[in-house]
Amino acid sequence: MQHPPFRPFDTMLDRDRALALVQEATAGAEDGELFLERRRAEVLSFDDGRVRTASYDASEGFGLRAVKGEAAGYAHSTEISEAALKRATETARLAVGAGGDTLADGPAATNRRLYTDADPMAEASFGVKLDTLREIDAFARDLDPRVVQVTATLAASLQEVFILRPDGTLLSDTRPMTRLNVGVIVEENGRRESGSHGGGGRAGLAGLIDRDTWQASTREALRIALVNLSAEAAPAGEMDVVLGNGWPGILLHEAIGHGLEGDFNRKGSSAFAGLMGQQVAARGVTVLDDGTMPDRRGSISFDDEGTPSGKTVLIEDGVLVGYMQDRQNARLMGVAPTGNGRRESYAHPPMPRMTNTYMLAGDADPQALLGDMGDGLYAVGFGGGQVDITNGKFVFSCTEAYRVKNGKVGAPVKGATLIGDGPTALTRIRGIGNDMALDPGIGNCGKAGQWVPVGVGQPSLLIGGLTVGGAAA
Repeated sequence: MQHPPFRPFDTMLDRDRALALVQEATAGAEDGELFLERRRAEVLSFDDGRVRTASYDASEGFGLRAVKGEAAGYAHSTEISEAALKRATETARLAVGAGGDTLADGPAATNRRLYTDADPMAEASFGVKLDTLREIDAFARDLDPRVVQVTATLAASLQEVFILRPDGTLLSDTRPMTRLNVGVIVEENGRRESGSHGGGGRAGLAGLIDRDTWQASTREALRIALVNLSAEAAPAGEMDVVLGNGWPGILLHEAIGHGLEGDFNRKGSSAFAGLMGQQVAARGVTVLDDGTMPDRRGSISFDDEGTPSGKTVLIEDGVLVGYMQDRQNARLMGVAPTGNGRRESYAHPPMPRMTNTYMLAGDADPQALLGDMGDGLYAVGFGGGQVDITNGKFVFSCTEAYRVKNGKVGAPVKGATLIGDGPTALTRIRGIGNDMALDPGIGNCGKAGQWVPVGVGQPSLLIGGLTVGGAAA
């Protein structure tokens, strides 16, 4: 079902009065903005032969912010009206105090469009979406008699954003998002194992409900489940590890990426604080954050403060050269914002966040990396993990991994976890593959209670001396 466009200044709030209140809220402040949002989302899930979820959610509201130094006043409301904005102005001004500071220049303008503004939920009827999920369930069960449970989920959303700045600049963006996920459980001789696969991005549903697409995802989910069905207990101890390309970049994102966000470094709480210009990784390691990639899950035409998204080099040939910045932290650190000011919704203030974070390819053949390792672990897929930003220490569980002996990939292993710290792991990279790939579009990132969509990527990597947790060797 199509819905009318979100036009808060046509139907809910007079633009001139709103601007006057934004200017009142930021008088004497250094920065601030009015962020208006409408979001609609649909999730359909088919589980074990029946519909498990069929939900539709809609929300709208505004957030008003005034920034002075390290302080920020923030107020938000689900009611988009002049009366609510007046109340928010009083709250936001509490951070400004006596005022007297000069308002910072606004972000540069951009007309760049990185994705469609079409509503993905309207691309297919409810019946077509449900039939697709039923077909996925039947297809997975027909592929292998050991399949005992199938879960298939289609999700689509549309976020419409307006940002009104104190200088009168008004920006608008329409941000679609879609995702397909297939999970499979197999059973043999009383043992059950699972596998999952999916994809998505800032694009329509048509590509995801295409038969070739969902069949490929289903086959991959089944393949992973069957690999785990024959897996042995994982070894334990310190050993060399080869990480696969693509989604294993989630380890890079968590163990290193968060430590390169501006607020952690300004406050000195990151393991990378004070290391700008120093060698922090092995030669050949170059890491970027890039929000300008068309249709990618983590991309944004401009961030949630209005700064155009950027392609920011963070580590270049092993040297720390940049951090990801929002406007407040950039101003306090005396550098330019990088288009990384992001927020979960109108109810949250922006902060430095990643978009699509990845490592550039090297020149090594991935098979040669395995041969150079000799004995160790080949980690292809990852699930959940935990990271301490202050020292970069991480623990990540592997969803698909293999023993490597004498340079040859051997039996799959189950229960492997990788334990280490990001800064040390960066210096122990001994080989970088020529096969850089991005993840299929499934990433979400949490920080300070806020979740935003992100992308990750990397080539195959040979890392020396990581601790592997598992069964006794």
